[in-house]
Amino acid sequence: MLLVCRFTVPETDVPAFTERATRALELLTAQPGCRGGQVGRALDEPDLFVLTVAFDSVVAYRRSLSPFEVREHVVPLLSEAVAEPAAFEPLLVADDGSVEVRTSLLASDAGTVRLGEAAGPAVPR
Repeated sequence: MLLVCRFTVPETDVPAFTERATRALELLTAQPGCRGGQVGRALDEPDLFVLTVAFDSVVAYRRSLSPFEVREHVVPLLSEAVAEPAAFEPLLVADDGSVEVRTSLLASDAGTVRLGEAAGPAVPR
């Protein structure tokens, strides 16, 4: 699972944002199932930042948000991100020149069924 959060940070707030993002990365990457993370800054628009963190699974991501210290420091930072989807499942994964195609874990009807109706991803997207 990949967490991708974009932030708009005025130049005057960059030092404080960087400090908070550093702490967020320390806390998230210390959690079981976290593969690593990074913060980047847009080259063309210096007020745009992105936080990306990779997890073994959705379960690992959700569990990583449970510890008190994470809820205290990371969750408030994530709530300031641009309001858009932030959790993604990898479908094409490249390593050393080869690409692995992964099957989606979402059922083909995931966007249309109501609570209690879905049976699982028998037919992936």
